[in-house]
Amino acid sequence: MKKLVASVLALSVFTSAAMAGGPVVVVEEPTPVVEEQSGSSGGILPLLLVGIALCVALCGGDDDEPAPAPVVDTANQ
Repeated sequence: MKKLVASVLALSVFTSAAMAGGPVVVVEEPTPVVEEQSGSSGGILPLLLVGIALCVALCGGDDDEPAPAPVVDTANQ
């Protein structure tokens, strides 16, 4: 009788562990997609560069020095 009780007890311990729970389903949460927004100054930069180029071309000072006056050689006349 003790063997029967021991075997039923052992069988119940192993059976409960084998039947416990169900399959483990791991569901990963989708990673959120974060898109970077373009900068607000993206449209003004080409206009700024064009303005600077026009100012350099049209407003540039005259850096040439005046030509020296021609030297007249009066000794050979």
